[in-house]
Amino acid sequence: MDLGQGRRGVDMGPSAIRYAGLAEKIRSLGYEVRDGGNIEAHQVETLEPGDPRAKYAREIMESCAEIADAVAAAAAAGEFALVLGGDHSLAMGVLGGLAREHGPGAVIWIDAHADVNTPATSPSGNVHGMPLAVALGWGGPAFDEGPWPTPSVDESKTVLVGVRSLDIGERERLRASQVKVFTMSDLDRFGVEKVIEGALERVQGAPWVHLSLDMDVVEPEQAPGVGTPVRGGMSYREAHLALELLAGSGLVDSMEVVEVNPILDRENATGELAVELVCSALGQRIL
Repeated sequence: MDLGQGRRGVDMGPSAIRYAGLAEKIRSLGYEVRDGGNIEAHQVETLEPGDPRAKYAREIMESCAEIADAVAAAAAAGEFALVLGGDHSLAMGVLGGLAREHGPGAVIWIDAHADVNTPATSPSGNVHGMPLAVALGWGGPAFDEGPWPTPSVDESKTVLVGVRSLDIGERERLRASQVKVFTMSDLDRFGVEKVIEGALERVQGAPWVHLSLDMDVVEPEQAPGVGTPVRGGMSYREAHLALELLAGSGLVDSMEVVEVNPILDRENATGELAVELVCSALGQRIL
């Protein structure tokens, strides 16, 4: 899906991640892998954007309803659901599906952006900047009709990691909320280990814990194939360490990796990095 943002190409992200050997590398860790295929999204050329404050919201919600069905089925079967994107708006369906099966839970959102804009605050109207707000129940009427509980996540068990680009409305909303935010400044000051320890403390006791990984959290030189790069991100090793620590906790029940854009990439470097980071999140270690 690429309806949630303004740069074309991110709809090819799942293919790039698969091409980088995702299934084979997960199997090498000792897991069984079932690829559920693609959930088809509308093509932007056939659509009118609708409300400029929430472009393509109706069509995005239709796709997210299918995503929710698939994720809820995986959760019911006791599987670890790994969702490949695509733009980050798909997280509305992922979190909604988990909440439909098990009630509102926790999310660790690793991203350069907070994605808590709403139609009233978004400077662009791009829905990929809104999914966490929707999951928290802040999205408003345009997103009230999803076939899942609202909110889908517990505000007090929502953690942002790696944030370094916030809009004014997002900053005000987060300051007034119970969401825990670890910015890149916090990572610089306290280090990856302390930040992840703090994140894990917040999500303890939730009925489920979801890991949402936006590849733009990594420094753009190392993850060039993303639509909204922001300088000053996590290094290659910092990103791996964060996911290794999360895997070691045993708390993460599901994951998505999003915003890989092959058109902007160099020799699928970002797709390959996405695979490496998924493997770290599933327990791969150096020794």
